[in-house]
Amino acid sequence: MTYRTGKRAIVSGGSGHIGAAICFALAAAGHEVLVQYRTGRERADAVVEGIRSDGGEAQAVSFDLTDGEATRSMLSGLLESEPVQIVVHAAGYHDDAPLAGMTGEAWQRVLDVSLTGFFNLVQPLLLPMIRARWGRVIAISSISGILGNRGQANYAAAKAGLHGAVKSLSLEYASRGITGNVVAPGVIATPGTEAAFPAERIEQLVPARRAGTPEDVANLVRFLASDEAGYISGQVIAVSGGLG
Repeated sequence: MTYRTGKRAIVSGGSGHIGAAICFALAAAGHEVLVQYRTGRERADAVVEGIRSDGGEAQAVSFDLTDGEATRSMLSGLLESEPVQIVVHAAGYHDDAPLAGMTGEAWQRVLDVSLTGFFNLVQPLLLPMIRARWGRVIAISSISGILGNRGQANYAAAKAGLHGAVKSLSLEYASRGITGNVVAPGVIATPGTEAAFPAERIEQLVPARRAGTPEDVANLVRFLASDEAGYISGQVIAVSGGLG
């Protein structure tokens, strides 16, 4: 059974595999969770129902992170009741191709979701956090943002951009009780990963000789969102089984 701590969290991409695990972890820690999605309403509703059945509080919220006006309008309505003091930007988008053959549209769309989406989501939430003198901003990056990856110049650039944005945010607001950190997953077991990485390839690539789980990522996010992590800020932490 969970209990409400008085804090609210929003998780972008909360209907995805990693996003959903983060939603459940934050709800188990006692936070009300806003499960953001653009598409995948059934998955988002399933996350909400799962949290509620476990005794937690959650609701699904739908808006397009790449639309700044729509995002700000939705957040303004949510902020009328109380601040959102934990924000986890887990939404991301792939459109892989070698850079020489990558279209401008593929480049821009990936940056729009991961990087501009971060700005659109986080910026309106900061002033209420500052007034409350407590906040947690956590961006979900990727090991690709640290190491780079063939065919993912757009994705790696977007994720590396998050590192700079979060490090800057952490410097600006540490004195106001707001931390900013990045979690960079490596090979995580999801349907997409299982199709791209055969088990034998994972054993060769990852020192831990296995893929991680969405819960491995969510456990770190839950800690970084807690009071106990109040002196940890400006960090990029890989959850990668030793890769990188």
